[in-house]
Amino acid sequence: MRYADFDQRLACLGALPVHRGRVVRVWLDGQALDSGTRRRLSEHFLPRALREAVPALTMELDGLARIRSEHAGSDGSRLLVELADGQMVESVLLPRDGLCVSTQVGCAVGCRFCMTGKSGLIRQVTSMEILAQVVLARRLRAVRKVVFMGMGEPAHNLDNVLEAIDLLGTEGNIGHKNLVFSTVGDLRVFDALPRQRVKPALALSLHTTKAALREHLLPRAPKIAPEELIALGEKYARDTDYPIQYQWTLLKGVNDGDDELDAVVRLLKGKYGVLNMIPFNSLEGDDYQRPDSERIREIVRKLHSRGVLTKVRNSAGQDVEGGCGQLRARAVAAAQGVELRRRPLAKPEVA
Repeated sequence: MRYADFDQRLACLGALPVHRGRVVRVWLDGQALDSGTRRRLSEHFLPRALREAVPALTMELDGLARIRSEHAGSDGSRLLVELADGQMVESVLLPRDGLCVSTQVGCAVGCRFCMTGKSGLIRQVTSMEILAQVVLARRLRAVRKVVFMGMGEPAHNLDNVLEAIDLLGTEGNIGHKNLVFSTVGDLRVFDALPRQRVKPALALSLHTTKAALREHLLPRAPKIAPEELIALGEKYARDTDYPIQYQWTLLKGVNDGDDELDAVVRLLKGKYGVLNMIPFNSLEGDDYQRPDSERIREIVRKLHSRGVLTKVRNSAGQDVEGGCGQLRARAVAAAQGVELRRRPLAKPEVA
């Protein structure tokens, strides 16, 4: 189901735009569809046909997604969400009322350090399934920020993602700067986002300053040079007045050398953005490792001292073995009788 389908369903029940907007707002807030206002009961303003259809509509919306399991960690809870067809995605309740949602089941980019990418793309997540992840989270606690950084590449599901962003930024009561669109650098994003009435903040997966290494690490990402990606991000940041978030998964001996730090300073100093260093979340059998704690702190100190705002962002859920894609992978592996284990980690680093 896409939102346009649901909206048409409401219209066929005699709901005017004001009624349809009300129904969508209360659903996105995690409330019952026929919730009244502080001054009026729903029977005083919703059409009778719509009120009579509320049980069936509620059942249909509740069937979009359900929480299969919840894994509480020190940095928030990771939710394994089962969709109507049995496929699974992950959502993460982040600190400070944030939520990370998934936009695809699997992912086609195939990043070599990403568990989600190992499964390939299975299917798109519809706009209503994306919104349903927000609804499920809001039934647990407040959500004031939504980041599209979960499973999948949002640019590969652009229509559904933009539709969800538009609804969250209009009817969902979330500030536009608190909607964050993450991408590996698909050029369609830089064409589409400036034309939206709801313009989200942007996060760009950089991971290295070396074009050849980036093509190796992100084998099916657009072949765009880091310099060009940064230039496009800087333009969007200046036009929207939202700083860009540059994402960098730290891989020991791969992209944590001083040569990379020198290039980062050259490319990002003076830019309107922040560099998020994400230490790699190791699984047994992986070809990569995370740098040790002291090296991570040293990287942050060096970049800060040279004028590049840098933060350490551990992948949420690592202490419950629930880094991005791992819960789904474990559930799938369990169904196949395979054990998936994570390498022991040192204590989380603090910037």
